[in-house]
Amino acid sequence: MDPVAVVAVAFWAMLPAYVPNNAAVLVGGGRPIDAGRTWRGARVLGDGKTWRGTAAGALAGIALALVLNAIEPPVSAATGLPLPEFPPIVMVTLPIGAMVGDAAASFLKRRTGRERGAAFPGVDQFDFVLGALLLTALGAFEWLTATFTLPVLAVVLVVTPLLHVGTNVVAYQVGLKSEPW
Repeated sequence: MDPVAVVAVAFWAMLPAYVPNNAAVLVGGGRPIDAGRTWRGARVLGDGKTWRGTAAGALAGIALALVLNAIEPPVSAATGLPLPEFPPIVMVTLPIGAMVGDAAASFLKRRTGRERGAAFPGVDQFDFVLGALLLTALGAFEWLTATFTLPVLAVVLVVTPLLHVGTNVVAYQVGLKSEPW
């Protein structure tokens, strides 16, 4: 696969995992998933992980995967790029895995004494990617390994932190986040 195709496949395949956390920020709020519970002296997840945000994020990722499947044939034909189609299980595992990965990072933040919104370099940028890929590996291993080749994974590892920082800075500047990371 040529470099342009590798970048296109990486971005296309990760879109249903990239969008959920952004949607959760836009729609979130409401009842925290941990209902205020603590474990070993700290909140389990914190106020930032809500049922509404999690559901909205997952649904946004699923809806985006449906749209991408609908437009994939003409986009692939017009560009000549080998863009992947998302099987139904992957439409669910990528966005839900992203949300689970983000919640797992919140759990780790609380366990390491970090407050909500505190920076956790590395974890903040890759938690949702790891969650999305792990859950997808459980549900559609063959699709995952065919789509996320080593070059595609390399692009994901380079592009994700750039996108993460960029979208967080924008969200901070428009008042959707209280910190720019």
